[in-house]
Amino acid sequence: MISVEGLKVEFNATPLFEDVSYVINKKDRIALVGKNGAGKSTMLKILAGLQQPTAGTVAVPRDCTIGYLPQVMKLADSRTVMQEAEQAFAHIHEMQADIDRINGELAERTDYESEDYQKLIERFTHLNDRFLMMGGTNYQAEIERTLQGLGFERTDFDRPTSEFSGGWRMRIELAKLLLQRPDVLLLDEPTNHLDIESIQWLEQFLATRANAVVLVSHDRAFLNNVTTRTIEISCGHIYDYKVKYDDFVRLRKERREQQLRAYENQQKQIEDTEAFIERFRYKATKAVQVQSRIKQLAKLERIEVDEEDTSALRLKFTCSSRSGNYPVICENVAKAYGDHVVFHDVNLTINRGEKVAFVGKNGEGKSTLVKCIMGEITDYTGRLTLGHNVQIGYFAQNQAQLLDENLTVFDTIDRVAVDDIRTRIRDILGAFMFGGEASEKKVRVLSGGERTRLAMIKLLLEPVNFLILDEPTNHLDMRSKDVLKEAIRDFDGTVILVSHDRDFLDGLATKVYEFGGGLVREHLGGIYDFLRSKTSAPDLPGNGERLDALFLDKGKAKSAEDAASAKGSGGEKSARLSYEEQKERNKRLKRLERRVADCEAEISEIESAIAILEAQMATPEGAADMSLYDKHQKLKARLDEAMEEWDAASTALDDEKGGQTE
Repeated sequence: MISVEGLKVEFNATPLFEDVSYVINKKDRIALVGKNGAGKSTMLKILAGLQQPTAGTVAVPRDCTIGYLPQVMKLADSRTVMQEAEQAFAHIHEMQADIDRINGELAERTDYESEDYQKLIERFTHLNDRFLMMGGTNYQAEIERTLQGLGFERTDFDRPTSEFSGGWRMRIELAKLLLQRPDVLLLDEPTNHLDIESIQWLEQFLATRANAVVLVSHDRAFLNNVTTRTIEISCGHIYDYKVKYDDFVRLRKERREQQLRAYENQQKQIEDTEAFIERFRYKATKAVQVQSRIKQLAKLERIEVDEEDTSALRLKFTCSSRSGNYPVICENVAKAYGDHVVFHDVNLTINRGEKVAFVGKNGEGKSTLVKCIMGEITDYTGRLTLGHNVQIGYFAQNQAQLLDENLTVFDTIDRVAVDDIRTRIRDILGAFMFGGEASEKKVRVLSGGERTRLAMIKLLLEPVNFLILDEPTNHLDMRSKDVLKEAIRDFDGTVILVSHDRDFLDGLATKVYEFGGGLVREHLGGIYDFLRSKTSAPDLPGNGERLDALFLDKGKAKSAEDAASAKGSGGEKSARLSYEEQKERNKRLKRLERRVADCEAEISEIESAIAILEAQMATPEGAADMSLYDKHQKLKARLDEAMEEWDAASTALDDEKGGQTE
């Protein structure tokens, strides 16, 4: 479909990449990867015809359509969401107008036997068939499915696009591109403005319904689920592998190791040959062998080892001092804008040293609660308490865009550095890959990833023990994300992560708070535990109950014996289960999974209540209130019971799953 030959791009006489050749075939799913600044976005612009290369050609067939979604674009605000999405079908509207015009002309004419009249009928038939084939009668349903898949509600369809944030308007542009079904879809960081559910929908769409796709993304899970081919831009060259990203990383490493071994063996052979030539160069009896070896060396095809980009980000968050045991406690916190309730009855406790994730659709209140914690929003109701000696470092979603574009990289850091740090600015910049001339670059010429790194340096210079990072991985390349993940994992303080990047959150967050429908639900475990629970278990109750409600009598759960007996009678397992047996077994499994989830939710609720009580007991007034101690003992006893119930239900669930695999 698209052929790239001998492509070269230079900036200020410095080649970004050169002698690049490859072909984009029908139904290709290509991941275009590389470090920030390697030229990925430039490559997409050249493929889209928006930028000309210094040398080389890009051959695009005349009838090939290309759709391009840049990282940043100027958007029009004169239509509603539905009207804007309908622009994807402007060609259908034009076709409909042509059909109506021809139909009107046919109705007026009476020369039924003429050649012109027959040609008009043929034209009408051709247009009408094409109109029906292109979905001219049902495109509205396709628009609705796509908009809903990307997170819009039906109530949003008639709202002006000017009411939406830049991220939501980018979703509208993405919807228009997907609806146009171009032959080649060029997407530059499409997941930056999407939540996890929308990303999963987009994965499914691109994998099953799109034509050729060339994708720039630093979301490893997204790339692995969509692409089947990986092209890396590194050190001015490309490396093309017909595999998904994770397999590419493994194969690339193996290939380089093989090249190194072959290179070392060849160098040994060359040294031995040159030594022989030097030793016997002037001996007449060895002249024939010497000439033979010289010719052998001249013909030898030298093995080259792929260049490897060894520049790396070095990142370490230093915990300033120890905070109190509970950096954040929310009790019945609610926030509304007029009649719109963002969230209500939020009850949560974050313990010192915990790393938690805030997830949910955009607009459900994640950033709003963060701003409440930061003190940027104060008109909420309920009680939000920050612990003793909490020092917050905040990375906002638009932090990189808040930098002064007229300053250089060095001046940006020089303005916030204090004391002896001022003498080490160039060392710090070097650790963030801004060494040498890069430190004198103006902020306005930096790529999105470079701006994000610069904003991260500013955060590092603040003494903190509580990090709040709102979408910190947007625009960071794979290696920088891995370094950031490791730095957060090693950080001794408390961390709140607002992110939609599943791979980044995996192994980092130990608790997930889900925002949705005005509620904030707590899920114990990592991000993939949460995603599995979303697909297999019903919605869990929130933590919005009053503290006193925990002391009311609750229906006791099934005993361990009851839970275990739910596995059913009969010890023998048939090799092939009947439909009814399988159906009954699945029901038992779901009941047990629901029970485990309920127990986990109750345990989390009780632990939060205990934390609140302990915080109250730590105050002078609370220490004198003996009723608090009585409540504390009851809660501890209830926690022990809940833990026993959870253990029994979990054991029964494990046994049931084990029985299914036998």
